[in-house]
Amino acid sequence: MDHPLLQNWELKAKEKQKANKQFLQKLQTKRGKGVEKLLPDLHEEAFSHIDCLQCAGCCKTISPRFKTPDIKRISKHLGMKESVFIETYLRLDQDGDYVVKRTPCPFLGADNYCGIYDVRPGDCENYPYTDSYDFFKRPNTTFLNSTICPAVYYVLERLKDIMK
Repeated sequence: MDHPLLQNWELKAKEKQKANKQFLQKLQTKRGKGVEKLLPDLHEEAFSHIDCLQCAGCCKTISPRFKTPDIKRISKHLGMKESVFIETYLRLDQDGDYVVKRTPCPFLGADNYCGIYDVRPGDCENYPYTDSYDFFKRPNTTFLNSTICPAVYYVLERLKDIMK
């Protein structure tokens, strides 16, 4: 994380929580003004400075939703019956979604590599949503992710600079 914006990003993200939440709510109303067109380039820029394998904050602190196709694909890959996979690794959350029983993710290796990367859940594949409209569509999720993922923090801060 070689960019000055990323130095002490965890602390800065916590300090800026209220301001970032307000900014994201304001951005929701600006859809159609071209703001979302900035995301792909900002996403690329962020990941030119960030190596997920140095962080893995997402895998260590939150769980993706395991949807039915994810469960089918992963259990087949692991050579397990779907029911055994669910019983072994998953639980239902308050929204009725399957998530991992505990964090860090049981598929996260000590080297921060994912043991099921090629068949990982769709939520993992799309995380951190810094290149899609989901970044704006779910401001509460993005706000939370800004304290978990340096890329989300980076994109948020760059957007704030651009929108001044």
